[in-house]
Amino acid sequence: MTLVVALVGPTATGKSDLGLALAHRLGGEVVNADAMQLYRGMDIGTAKLTVEERQGVPHHLLDVLDVRDDASVADYQERARRALVEIAQRRARAVAVGGSGLYVRALLDHMEFPGTDADLRARLEERVESEGARALHAELAAVDPVAAEGIGPRNARRIVRALEVIALTGRPYSASLPQHVYEVPAVQIGLDCDRAVLDERITARVERMWSRGLVGEVERLAAHGMGRTASRAVGYAEVLSMLRGELTPDEARTAIAAGTRRLARKQMGWFGRDPRVHWLDARDPDLVEKALALVAAADAGELGPATEDPAPRRSLGS
Repeated sequence: MTLVVALVGPTATGKSDLGLALAHRLGGEVVNADAMQLYRGMDIGTAKLTVEERQGVPHHLLDVLDVRDDASVADYQERARRALVEIAQRRARAVAVGGSGLYVRALLDHMEFPGTDADLRARLEERVESEGARALHAELAAVDPVAAEGIGPRNARRIVRALEVIALTGRPYSASLPQHVYEVPAVQIGLDCDRAVLDERITARVERMWSRGLVGEVERLAAHGMGRTASRAVGYAEVLSMLRGELTPDEARTAIAAGTRRLARKQMGWFGRDPRVHWLDARDPDLVEKALALVAAADAGELGPATEDPAPRRSLGS
């Protein structure tokens, strides 16, 4: 199989635009790796490219879920890998684009999916409501400190999943997490930029979403009924709070920008730990050519481990 080109990194760095450019130059098709862009109707708040903005490039795994559904990484893996096979059969190049780290790993790496137990999960979720996510996080830290370190104490959904897997398998949750081992041959290109610049981009993106009708989009989705995953997405959760009268419009915009900045830091932490990612500066005027050079070197087997140039990542962590 031809190497998959995966564009990763924090939100608002221009991954979608670079993905389009590379798809044009490489004869490629884009595979979405953004969890929230899987949902139909979640367009403005996810910065999803419109059909016109896709410039005729086929895009896969967009608009495949109803907002009442909960996204499943296992389901995504099955759908996305099937798309890779179909793209390869057309002798096209797959360009995966997205900042959802777990979804990128599910697409590219060896990753197991332990089963589920609805009753067990319900009991754990009830405990989150009664005891708080931090209490269950402390419990997770006692039995699987590696998993607890990678899951924030406020991430109730992942805490519940980790405790569920431990109870079902008798093994640490961290044992089932993906390793840095490709199951799908790929070259990963990361986009990053200076923290202050990224913060400015995020602020501008929020204002642009607001002016394009984010509130109306959320109102329509809320009337349809939104599931847990969709309703907790950055941008949507804050507008829902505003519609309930809990935030003013200005407070909602501020909260969205703050939440997006936190998301960017989280994404950088995830991808920054992967030594296979080759980082480029999102502001580089020669970005497309440098990305193409990385792809060509990888295709030729000349691209070794990612070069140790931590400057862009350090800028986000400083």
